[in-house]
Amino acid sequence: MTLGAAGDVVDVRTGLQADALQQAILDHLRYSIGRPASVLTPAHYYRALALAVRDRLLQRWFASTQTFLDLNRKVVCYLSAEFLMGPQLGNNLLNLHIEEAAREALATLGQDLDTILASEEEPGLGNGGLGRLAACYLDSLATLQRPAIGYGIRYEFGIFDQEIHDGWQVEKPDNWLVHGNPWEIPTPDLGYLVNWGGHTEHYVDDTGSHRVRWVPRRVFKGLPYNTPVQGYGVNTCNTLRLWSATAVESFEFDVFSAGDYWKAVEDEVTSETITKVLYPNDEPEVGKRLRLLQQYFFVSCSLQDIFYLLENLAHLPTRTLPEHCAIQLNDTHPSIAVAELMRILLDDKHLDWDEAWAITVASFGYTNHTLLPEALETWPLPMFAEFLPRHLEIIYEINRRFLDEVRARFPGDVERVKRMSLIGEEGQKYVRMAHLASVGSHAINGVAALHSELLTSSVLKDFYELWPERFGNKTNGVTPRRFLALANPGLRKLLDDTIGNGWMVDLERLRDLESYADDTAFRHQWRAVKHANKERLADYVRSTTGVELNPHWLFDIQVKRIHEYKRQHLNVLHIITLYHRLKQNPDLQIPPRAFIFGGKAAPGYFMAKRIIKLINAVAETVNADPDVNRYMKVAFVPNFNVQNAHLIYPAADLSEQISTAGKEASGTGNMKFMINGALTIGTLDGANVEIRDEVGAQNFFLFGLTVQEVEHIKREGYRPADYIEGDDELSVVLGLIRDGRFSGGDTTVFRQLVESLTQHDPFLVLADYRAYLDCQARVSAAWLDTTTWTRMSILNTARSGKFSSDRAIAEYCQDIWNVEPVTVRV
Repeated sequence: MTLGAAGDVVDVRTGLQADALQQAILDHLRYSIGRPASVLTPAHYYRALALAVRDRLLQRWFASTQTFLDLNRKVVCYLSAEFLMGPQLGNNLLNLHIEEAAREALATLGQDLDTILASEEEPGLGNGGLGRLAACYLDSLATLQRPAIGYGIRYEFGIFDQEIHDGWQVEKPDNWLVHGNPWEIPTPDLGYLVNWGGHTEHYVDDTGSHRVRWVPRRVFKGLPYNTPVQGYGVNTCNTLRLWSATAVESFEFDVFSAGDYWKAVEDEVTSETITKVLYPNDEPEVGKRLRLLQQYFFVSCSLQDIFYLLENLAHLPTRTLPEHCAIQLNDTHPSIAVAELMRILLDDKHLDWDEAWAITVASFGYTNHTLLPEALETWPLPMFAEFLPRHLEIIYEINRRFLDEVRARFPGDVERVKRMSLIGEEGQKYVRMAHLASVGSHAINGVAALHSELLTSSVLKDFYELWPERFGNKTNGVTPRRFLALANPGLRKLLDDTIGNGWMVDLERLRDLESYADDTAFRHQWRAVKHANKERLADYVRSTTGVELNPHWLFDIQVKRIHEYKRQHLNVLHIITLYHRLKQNPDLQIPPRAFIFGGKAAPGYFMAKRIIKLINAVAETVNADPDVNRYMKVAFVPNFNVQNAHLIYPAADLSEQISTAGKEASGTGNMKFMINGALTIGTLDGANVEIRDEVGAQNFFLFGLTVQEVEHIKREGYRPADYIEGDDELSVVLGLIRDGRFSGGDTTVFRQLVESLTQHDPFLVLADYRAYLDCQARVSAAWLDTTTWTRMSILNTARSGKFSSDRAIAEYCQDIWNVEPVTVRV
């Protein structure tokens, strides 16, 4: 306790006033960090403030946990291999309503809050949208006061840091833990053993029941690290629990004493490899084994923890699991949980098969995030048998019973049985994890209306025909707290001043903006906010790439994972077309544009890395050419992450959502752009369909083939050459790339990229090229009408309410999880 400025007593651990925070910062600088004032840096102040804020979270975290236990309330257990949480300090200050108090406390100490926020190391615990969605959902669960635990992996090295050298992506280790993580709370006294490899032994117990014992070759230990997840404006503080692997016995002293120093620590080193790095390259066999081990490791730890919470802390019977825990599988990565839960119920809890299976199906829900066949995870049967022998036995039995059900419903349909089997037999046998998740879950959902429709008519069609009642749609959403309030403080203030701040927990209230779309003064304020955001991004781009961008120009932005189906190369073809036109006619007048890209390519993805090289090669040529750079500039922002996304989304005028129709499950970047007032150019793919429905066709730039047209063209036999022969401009543009215009005359650099487009073009880039250019011409015409463009921008934000993660989570809680809000009192 200490005296505040007004003479009142404040608690430096829990007080939310500026003076309490100031004293807490000083206490942590002295007692937690232990550095003299003469050597303190912004990083030290960041850590001290983070620890002070964490103190305030812990009060709510303890109260939330105890409340949920006391009331025996149902809890969401969200299993995800990725949680891309982003920087935590700003988000927690916002959710606790203490931003201004923190700013005042730091100013008194001679520090600037914005500088402190910029010094935070972002945990890169996700590849992109999947992990960021999981983080948004944790935020919304806490804000909506729903009890929840997120379960995942505490990767020591996150997704790689991306550098650009001579236009090429270079991967650097993301050692995000090098300075520690002030938000996590290690719990070394609570760990679980995880078996791996070995064999099974079948026997009959004393009661005459058939039992199975798994005798592992290796045993690892999982230790939990807890991160409090604070809701906005409420006391609810949920948990993100990430597992770190360690050896059961970390040091063999006898071996060390005998002189074999490496052998003494070998087991520990091998064990810690499990959680060393996010998503190892799974091309080599060893990489696949490690990825399977990662998935099983975190699933096993999580399910053991769920039973510990159910039986030891809540003192509830095993059989009540579905009544008290809703376990959601975020894509196929945690789908081994179906077999693991059965193993626990059969071998450890000694339930019979029928009861164990009923509990399993009632406990799990499965969210599918992809229509791409290569992304539907499978494991070679020999590998699975070697490392998870008991689980393969269980999967065989699940499959036997399941296929009997299929045969009963569809007698004589042998091909259907083959398609639906949990074991694929095309060539080498393999375990189909999406099938396992579908059979073992009572609810299966896609993540956008179109995606869910395609799911039931394509990749999971057979399962839908068997169990239509299991399927539904839950369109993704993003948290408005991080991606509007935190990322766009200028717009946040304008919204608060205009319609009040209720939109932060009810994004549909943004509809009130519609009445201001024709208000001249408001449109002026709106443009001023957008211009300031563009200046902010231009400063960042200059400092990171050296490219000078004019904030008066149209900011045309495409940031997302680099993948052929997302078609960054279609965007580049448009840029090269404009470049060619300007070179042919230097007097041509076009509205000036800044083309901004960002995103990472998987280290082993050859074509995606070539696309990054092409973007940078075109940028180098365009930016250096005075005939062209008066009207266009190109910049690739390296190391796209949540932190620099805070600068990018609010600055966008145009959002590029140009994937091949039928390939993007949903997208969430499209929603983040929309809520910040960007207009979308896009295909009818993923959530673009719903975005267009919400904002109105006249406020969306639509182009390209539909899903049905894509299927028709492929069915008829797609020939890219037909489009090249029928479009002279396209032929010239491809020739510029092929002939080395953007590679210093080297015709080999982009040869395979050009050959892919001209000979195969699996994602129909060339088929959509002309429609895309025509649509971009409509964008340019609209941009010249400032009043109309601003009105469209306002309406995009005003009509973005559907795309809040709060709405999505409320639907999950009502339709799948049956989880009610619980008021927490502190």
